[in-house]
Amino acid sequence: MNMRFFNHHELALSWPETSARLRPVARALTLLLPIMLAACATQSPKPPAAVAAPMQFKENGIWKRAGSLPGTAEVSASWWQLFHDPVLDDLQAQLLQGNQSLKSAAAQLQSAQATVRASQQALWPTLSVGLSGTRSGGPGSASGATGNSVSLAGNAAWELDLWGRLAQAGTVAGERAQASADDLAAARLSAQATLAQTYFSMRATEAQQALLQRTQEADQKILEMTQARYASGVAAESDVLQAQTQLKSVQAQGDEAALQRALLEHAIAVLLGRVPSGFSIAPTGQLPEPPPVPTFLPSTLLARRPDIASAERNVAAAYAQIGVADAAFFPDISLSASGAYRNSALGGLLAAPNALWSLGPSLVATVLDGGARRLASDQARASADQSVATYRQTVLTAVQEVEDNLMTVDQLDRELLSQRDALQAARRNLQITQSQYQAGTVSFLNVASVQTAVLGSEASVLSLRNRQLAAINLLLKNAGGRWAVLAQKN
Repeated sequence: MNMRFFNHHELALSWPETSARLRPVARALTLLLPIMLAACATQSPKPPAAVAAPMQFKENGIWKRAGSLPGTAEVSASWWQLFHDPVLDDLQAQLLQGNQSLKSAAAQLQSAQATVRASQQALWPTLSVGLSGTRSGGPGSASGATGNSVSLAGNAAWELDLWGRLAQAGTVAGERAQASADDLAAARLSAQATLAQTYFSMRATEAQQALLQRTQEADQKILEMTQARYASGVAAESDVLQAQTQLKSVQAQGDEAALQRALLEHAIAVLLGRVPSGFSIAPTGQLPEPPPVPTFLPSTLLARRPDIASAERNVAAAYAQIGVADAAFFPDISLSASGAYRNSALGGLLAAPNALWSLGPSLVATVLDGGARRLASDQARASADQSVATYRQTVLTAVQEVEDNLMTVDQLDRELLSQRDALQAARRNLQITQSQYQAGTVSFLNVASVQTAVLGSEASVLSLRNRQLAAINLLLKNAGGRWAVLAQKN
């Protein structure tokens, strides 16, 4: 239930009479002045301090805090250029132009910015002007005749933001607009990382196809040799069947690799906002070389992540919303004025005798609302607590992601060295076993077993290289797309 204490007063009086009419308004406002000043002193609770970046990561032997070290050189936010792949560079450029998710995030940012401008306009007075004309008559009129009425009116209103409700609402809109900008940056960063990772997986699949093609050609030669040995009575029929089984198995793996490569190419097309049927990437069968990982990690790395920045802005907006909710406990005070010219005809409408005007303040306070304002205030505080928890969880997740990928990159380097040694030994063993088979000292089962081991070792090397590229790519993404490369310390 709303109670209106003061309303507009239509004044067609002399100035002394007008002053007398306004004295009660002045006395009421004087009595309310202490309440106004007390309310003006109220402020929204301050949000908690930002989560500090860790002094060092757990994997301190890999990266160290280097915020205070001299000689930093910023790497471009286009981190994928570190892989020196022109095709990937071109795809990243197409991504920014065609990705539909990024367009949606950009439209959301524009909407948030429009909301900010609307909240700023609410602090200013409003003015409206209207022109109307009517013709009326009937049995109820004095003379029984019809009559005309023409009116030109103007109205002005200004809500006094004594309690800071409108200002706090503007703060909420501004913080949310900044969060939307950070969300757009985070979406762009995520899309770029996804594109790079999908591209690396596609190149790894191409390399797998090339490996299976070479293996298939070798298996075909072994099958022909085994068939010749069987025809001459040197080899058993089981050797021929084993050679055929080996060849068909490799052919099936090649078909599966071709399917995976097509699916990854389709995924890239959709990321670029294109139809898969009209999109293709020329195969190369080559994986790019991974860039070196910086030795030192800047202490401000996490603060530059857009998802963390967005969560922090949402916390600020939530605490500003508490001020908006608390301001509802105080009455709304506004000033309004109106003026009009009214006449029976358009001619002479602007003459002084036809003028009417009104001027006065109004104060509206909610006396009974069933606890709605208290519930809104409680809800605002609960939302603020939720935003704080979300922000802290975002920071913890970011630290975990960096830790995970730091360890992954370091361990994959070691695994790759060991797997390459294993591959070299398997290839040498295959050469020896094939020579023994040609000499008739071992069966084809030995050759098939060793060849399977070689194929598995080569596939493992490709898988490790792909995982290594993916881990470095995610490390760049998790670092906000920016690395500070420092001089190597002896």
